[in-house]
Amino acid sequence: MSSLPQPTEPLDARRILRLWWPLAASWLLMGAELPLFTAFVARMPDPEPNLGAWGALVFPIALAIESPIIMLLAASTALCADWPSYARVRRFMVVAGAALTALHALVAFTPLFDLLARDIIGAPEAVIEPGRTGFQLMLPWTWSIAYRRFQQGVLIRFEASGAVSVGTLIRLAANLGVLGLGWWWGGASGIAVGACAVSAGVMSEALFVGLRVQPILRERLRPAAVKSELTGAAFARFYLPLALTPLVTLIGQPIGAAAMSRMSEPLESLATWPAYHGIVFLTRSIGLAFNEVVVALIVLPGAVLALRRFAWRTALATSGVLALIAWTPLSQAWFVGWSHLSPELARLGAQSMAFALALPALNALQSYYQGALVRERRTRAVTESVVLSLALTTLGLWLAVEFTDWPGLAAAAAMLSLGNLAQTLWLAWRARASLERLASAAR
Repeated sequence: MSSLPQPTEPLDARRILRLWWPLAASWLLMGAELPLFTAFVARMPDPEPNLGAWGALVFPIALAIESPIIMLLAASTALCADWPSYARVRRFMVVAGAALTALHALVAFTPLFDLLARDIIGAPEAVIEPGRTGFQLMLPWTWSIAYRRFQQGVLIRFEASGAVSVGTLIRLAANLGVLGLGWWWGGASGIAVGACAVSAGVMSEALFVGLRVQPILRERLRPAAVKSELTGAAFARFYLPLALTPLVTLIGQPIGAAAMSRMSEPLESLATWPAYHGIVFLTRSIGLAFNEVVVALIVLPGAVLALRRFAWRTALATSGVLALIAWTPLSQAWFVGWSHLSPELARLGAQSMAFALALPALNALQSYYQGALVRERRTRAVTESVVLSLALTTLGLWLAVEFTDWPGLAAAAAMLSLGNLAQTLWLAWRARASLERLASAAR
């Protein structure tokens, strides 16, 4: 059974928009999670060590641990066309989610956390204990995300992406409810309230998505009684490079935190990071949402050209929005007004944003090239691109630590942009043949 209707007319912008805008809304809502965290924690006791703990320890380590299951969204979108394929991907999700949750617990509740925080990342002493508390409270994070991304891929494959944005809205509402309750209570630990809010949000979203996908499983996947071509070996060849992709990418988070901890203004850079990352991620999220749209639609007539045009328009628009924020008083409204940072930290954040202006555009183009490669199951090329990006980013950060007196946040922003530029160029080169084949096959 085909998972998408096969029209005789070429793909147009309206159909792209119908699938893309709920995903973009979902990414934007998800991107609002960190700004909400920053705004509330900045108004609670001891804001700088709590914000620094989240930016240096809790969020980077949690992301690195969950990274092998991040690409379940793309894998589920690409592969879950029938019930046997769905069952095979589900088995992987269950095993991987359980193993990674056990790893999270091992780090959170043993001396491994001290090894990572003190000896490897080198975080300031003031953020160690808040970081430990926050990381322990994030234990449900990995399993919830594994389940949620797996089921979201099925929704996107069958063009029910509206449910994805509704789920993210539920996540944000749960997050906001816990943050508001903690702030109203008064005197609560900001990192504890924030970590509980994030955990409550992802669990609520996973529950909704699991319920919402049931009609598709009953009516579209179970009746597809076919013998799946997705063997265990084929899935491993497809997914292992994808699993390595976010792992390599997210290793850059603790590497960046370690570099900022060793450069000038370390606590200031770490404390500003959540607000800086929040606004940059909001603009990048529009392009990130495009990846699964490409995976789902690029086999349709006229799709290669239509999706390329959409990617470039998205790239220009999103980087333009970030430039508008960075170069106008909107930056002060964000850092001082919303994020409640001091004028000194706001200045550091605004200066660092100037080094990140290309990131939203690069993410939109990466989604276009990466989506084509994933649809053709050429996932090794995706891993190659992120290895190159991490290598250049790490080299740049090492040079900055050793030979400059740059503030850590500005150096991290500049080197991340350099790495993403290299990643985009590599993806474009490796995707040329895939795009030609897809264009020819859809004629």
